[in-house]
Amino acid sequence: MLLTELLSRINYLQLQINALRPLDDTEANYLREYDKIGLTYSSNALEGNILTESETRKLLKDGLPSGSRPLRDHLEAAGHADAFDYLCTLQYHPGFCEQTILTLHRLFFSKIHKQRAGVYRKSRVMVTGSAHRFPLPEVVPALMADFVEQAAQWRKRYHPVAQAALIHQRLVAIHPFADGNGRVARLLMNLALLQSGHRITLIPPVLRSEYLEALEISHRNRLPFILFICRCQIEAQKDYLRLLKNFSLPQSHLIGLSRKPG
Repeated sequence: MLLTELLSRINYLQLQINALRPLDDTEANYLREYDKIGLTYSSNALEGNILTESETRKLLKDGLPSGSRPLRDHLEAAGHADAFDYLCTLQYHPGFCEQTILTLHRLFFSKIHKQRAGVYRKSRVMVTGSAHRFPLPEVVPALMADFVEQAAQWRKRYHPVAQAALIHQRLVAIHPFADGNGRVARLLMNLALLQSGHRITLIPPVLRSEYLEALEISHRNRLPFILFICRCQIEAQKDYLRLLKNFSLPQSHLIGLSRKPG
C-alpha cells in the first residue's frame, strides 16, 4: 500500500536525522530561523500573500518592509512569525489544548483584527470552491473540545505524520475562526510534528492546487490528504539532511540554499 511505503521512507529518513542529533546551538538556531522564514512565507503565500521568500526574510530578520507590498501582507508575516516562536516553546510539551489553538490564532491574527484574534467565529462560513458544509458557529466550541480529545487519541493510534495530517484536516473541517484557519491548521500540524521529533513541513505554493484538492477530498476520504502530507514530510526531511551536510560551508552559502519542492 502506498501509505505504508511512504511511512517506511519517512522512518528511514528519520533514522538518518536522529543519527545527526543533537545539534549544536549554532546549527539549531540557524535551522529554527530557516524554518520560521520558510513556513511563514509558504503558509501565507498559500492564502494569497504576495511577499516573496526574500522579502519575508528581510522583514523577519532585519525589520525591512517592502514598500511595494500591502500593509496586511507585512502584518500577516509578522504575526505568523510570532505564532511560530510560540509554537517552538511547546516543542517538548506533548499534545496541546484549546488554549494552545486560541493563542496561535491570537498571535497570528491580532495585528490584523484584534477583536477577532483568538476568538471562535460567531457567524456561518462558506469557502469558495468547497462543497463542504462547515458547522454552525454555535457548535464550534463543543467540536473544538472534542477535537482536542481526538488528537490525543490519534497520537496513540497513528504514525506521527499521519496524526499531524489528521490534525490539520480536522481543524480546517471545523473552521473555528472567521479567518486564518489554514495558517493555524498548518501551525498546529507542525507543532505535532515537532513534538514527535519530526521535521517542520511546509507546503510549497507551487503545490497549492494539489493541496486544496486533497483537502477538499479529505472531507469524504482523508487518505489522499495524509498521502500528500507524507510526501511533503519526505521532502522536508531530505532538505534537512541536505542542510546539515552543508553546515561546514560559509553562512552566506547556506542562506542562498534554495528549497526544492517535490
